[in-house]
Amino acid sequence: MVDKGQAGVAGRRSARLRVRLGGARGLRARAARAVGRVPAPWPFLLAVFVGTKVVLSLVGLLALSAFDEVPWAPPPDETTMREQQRAVSGRRWLSLWFAWDSFLYDRLARLPLDEPWRDFGFPLLYPFLARPLAPLLGGNTALALLLIANVAFVLLLYYGYRLGERLLGDAAAGRRFVRYLVLLPAAFLFQAALTESLFLCLALATFHYAERRRWLVVGVVGFFLALSRSVGFLVVLPLALVLLRQHGYRLGPRALWGYVRTGWPLVLVPAGWLTFMAFCRWQSGDWFAYKHAQEQGWGISVQNPLGVLWHGLTGAPARDALRVWIAVAVLAVLVAGARRLGLPYLVYGLMMVLVPLSMGPPVYKSLLRYLLAAFPVGLVLARWARHATADVWLTAVLALVQGALFVTWLAYWTHFII
Repeated sequence: MVDKGQAGVAGRRSARLRVRLGGARGLRARAARAVGRVPAPWPFLLAVFVGTKVVLSLVGLLALSAFDEVPWAPPPDETTMREQQRAVSGRRWLSLWFAWDSFLYDRLARLPLDEPWRDFGFPLLYPFLARPLAPLLGGNTALALLLIANVAFVLLLYYGYRLGERLLGDAAAGRRFVRYLVLLPAAFLFQAALTESLFLCLALATFHYAERRRWLVVGVVGFFLALSRSVGFLVVLPLALVLLRQHGYRLGPRALWGYVRTGWPLVLVPAGWLTFMAFCRWQSGDWFAYKHAQEQGWGISVQNPLGVLWHGLTGAPARDALRVWIAVAVLAVLVAGARRLGLPYLVYGLMMVLVPLSMGPPVYKSLLRYLLAAFPVGLVLARWARHATADVWLTAVLALVQGALFVTWLAYWTHFII
């Protein structure tokens, strides 16, 4: 028999256990209620952001550890990159997100404006956003650049969800569009200290607000879009097509006056690039200092993009031909989905492929990076993925391609990505 003392002890232990279990259940319930109060798309969007960050960081650390004993990763003439990364941070999970242009942006973020300026090859929005943020981070401009890129990535997911939801018809399609944005071959660059996430965030935002007829907001966001990358000011064309589509593509004096009265803020988009040109004029006396810098520094000159495309397929080294074939695949997807996309998004997608190619063969090195801006590809893929089987296969293939490119990027093999 159990004496009364032992029974009392057992009872007290049982009571304490019930209290603990009740407390744990209460904590879970409070956490569930807190999550439930978060507006609908954000739990999904933040899960995508955190999930991709964790997976890519783990893959990156494993790949870099494996490359430590490999003599060609990085190639001997590219070891400077490792030294620059170590100067940014000794933590590899952080430093792996800096490469090539990241350090040029870091330099632009630190250059004083009251001294002669000699670097005009890059639009200034990204490094100039880092200037006021860096003092809050102990003066670390590199960390400021990385933080801006990742905040832009989160907002990119939000605007992508909203635009996909509107264009594709429902929330499930909006979520699929977001997934395919982060599955694009070089989408890991959205998390790097580069302009990809900022540019695409602003581009998606302009179309989001254009579809909702908030044209003043479109103009303001478009102004900064044009300051983020040279191709940005050309986005005024597909945005104007959205305006025309909303009014049935009507023409005539009265219709034209209506377009002007409604869409006048679109003039702010090219004004963004004119602002950068004015900065070049102020600092160097040359409105086209950026153009001359690109010609002299990278051998860029305006050419027929179709000729550059053909040369890449027939006369370029194998690594360049592979990149150009990926561009051809992007064009094929855009054309295949043209009827569903609509004219504005087809024109935008074609521009994001052909305009970079117009810079000539030097663009091959960065072509995969520039193709990320062609977000209508994600819209087409999201439509095709309405069937579960297609969704599984597309997801698997794109994940494998992106993983291979990510590992190649970490090895800095012949500048394959940027």
